[in-house]
Amino acid sequence: VQLQASGGGLVQAGGSLRLSCAASQTLFNLNIMAWYRQAPGKQRELVASITEGGSTNYADSVKGRFTISRDNTKNMVYLQMNRLKPEDTAVYYCNGVLWIGTWGQGTLVTVSS
Repeated sequence: VQLQASGGGLVQAGGSLRLSCAASQTLFNLNIMAWYRQAPGKQRELVASITEGGSTNYADSVKGRFTISRDNTKNMVYLQMNRLKPEDTAVYYCNGVLWIGTWGQGTLVTVSS
C-alpha cells in the first residue's frame, strides 16, 4: 500500500484532530508531500504541502489553523488541525505533489456545528 491515512473522526467546531499518513519510501523520498481533501459534491483540493526540507505551504482557508509536518525517517506525514470549522468536513487524503501515487481511501473528518 502506497498511502494510508488515519486519524479522522467526528469533532465539534473549534476542536482539534491530528491526521497521520504512512507512505511508501518510493513515493516519499525527495517528494513534496501534501494533504488534500474532498468535500461532498466538490473537487479534491490541496490543503497543505511540505518539502523534504520542511518548507510548508497552505491553502488560504486553513492558514493559521492547520500545521503539516513530516518525519523523513519514518516516511510519515502529519496534519495537525486546530479550530476546526464545519466547512473543514471532508475526506482527507495524503499524496505526493511532484509525483503522485495511487490514491488511498483517505480518512473522514466531520466537524459538527
